[in-house]
Amino acid sequence: MDAKDISFIQDQIGYNFKNTDLLQQAFVRRSYSHENGGENNEVLEFIGDKVLDFIVVKLLSDKFGYTKGELDDFDSENDWDEYACDYCENKLTEIKKQLVQKQNLATCIDELGLAEYLIMGKSDQKQHADEQPSVKEDLFEAILGAVAIDSGWNLEKLQDTVELMLKPETTLEEDDKDNYVALIQEWCSKETGNIPLYHFEEGSYQATWYMPFDGISQNCNVLGSPEYNKLMASTHRCLLKIADDIPIFRGFGKSKSEARKNVCRLAYEWLDKNDRLHTIRNELENPNRNEAIGQLEILARRGYFTLPTYEFEQEHDENGNPVWTAKCCVEEAEYYFDATSSSKKEAKKDAAFEMLKYVLEEF
Repeated sequence: MDAKDISFIQDQIGYNFKNTDLLQQAFVRRSYSHENGGENNEVLEFIGDKVLDFIVVKLLSDKFGYTKGELDDFDSENDWDEYACDYCENKLTEIKKQLVQKQNLATCIDELGLAEYLIMGKSDQKQHADEQPSVKEDLFEAILGAVAIDSGWNLEKLQDTVELMLKPETTLEEDDKDNYVALIQEWCSKETGNIPLYHFEEGSYQATWYMPFDGISQNCNVLGSPEYNKLMASTHRCLLKIADDIPIFRGFGKSKSEARKNVCRLAYEWLDKNDRLHTIRNELENPNRNEAIGQLEILARRGYFTLPTYEFEQEHDENGNPVWTAKCCVEEAEYYFDATSSSKKEAKKDAAFEMLKYVLEEF
């Protein structure tokens, strides 16, 4: 790894190493150390696995748990100040499994753009180990292990790193429309094919006025408002680049994770205001009747709605010729569309095309 690689990785995980050799070790596979000597990432992976478990349990406890003394109706003379939680043990276990499962960790590594930096021996290279979910899972945990050793097991830094790498809000937030980190990730994937680039710094909102910055900064002009007070209490800032022709954005927060959420919200609002958001209409180059059946299915498989269903009815005209009626339904659509033709296939095309025009306008 060169200095540029190390800088990129540190920006993506939000942690600057005192000993960058530890960071590099997190990327070294046993196949490489077997061929070339030196240490590999297996013990760091073991450490990181335990770090991940602990921090995820802490995150769930912070989000869903509380002591009863925090409640407004708590009576200190008659009530026990016990710990309570919105979810039972089984539900918490289920959520934890979702967060730490192999495929989720592998996806996080992909979204951070880190797998390409793996240092592998010839056997791993032949087997394309860097594409395997289990190898990406190992890398995720090894990075956490390296942060644990380098930071002296600093809980705040470990939690920051887990939150930035794992993006638990993707699983824990109920409304995906407010998950701006995921929305920006999706926008970059569809529009540029690249990953969003983050850079984290410590520093308050007030201190930004003394720094040169050519971009768009999170701001609030209403003195005393909750949003203004949050900005004044910020201790971290996050810079975000999503495309060469779009300004760099800067957001603030009490934690790095909060700063990232805020900068992504700022970027998303800018994209919306400047008509740069990806919409369902961007998915198809040439919506047309002849391909309408397949085009509807493409949109459904990309998650805009469930697969369309069709119903057919055959009658005959006064001359005894068949007349087909096809009805196209999409569960999420307010209306269904039907069409008639002497050909069952042509009736289906017409009904599908009417539905296609509707979803492109309304979804």
